[in-house]
Amino acid sequence: MPLLLALSACTPSLNWREVRPEGSTATVLLPCKPSVVARAVRLAGGPVRLLMHACSGGEQTWALAAADMADPGRVAPALDELRAAALANLGAAAATPLQLNVSGATPNASSSRVLLRGKLPDGAAVQEQVAVFTHGTWVFQATVLGAQLPADAVETFFGSLRVGR
Repeated sequence: MPLLLALSACTPSLNWREVRPEGSTATVLLPCKPSVVARAVRLAGGPVRLLMHACSGGEQTWALAAADMADPGRVAPALDELRAAALANLGAAAATPLQLNVSGATPNASSSRVLLRGKLPDGAAVQEQVAVFTHGTWVFQATVLGAQLPADAVETFFGSLRVGR
């Protein structure tokens, strides 16, 4: 019995739920109840409406952002800009490539998943895994950020990404 109590104390309480950004065909499992924010941003040379579902759970922040670029010619530049912004936000010197496999994603050379190590504005060390991918003219950025990134939860999150259904 003590071993069972010790193991349950080490397990973060994550309450997984499926989320689908409005207007998109994407789904993802988030481990906490997300807030939804929509705002106009400049991406790939023009304004777009960026919709973000984000939450904090298990000492990490989890998010899925989505935007319809409308023009196929803006998709790859948007993916590149999203990845570059994540790198710059942490002051990360380099990105370690990771495997990306999103069911239904449109093949694009700019799609990727990376591990970043950097610092928050307060100087605290942080890690971030970021995936950028596309389906048609929609671009997506999936992110998990924290001092530590629990492998099982991170793989559940990225493994749940789907588009086109």
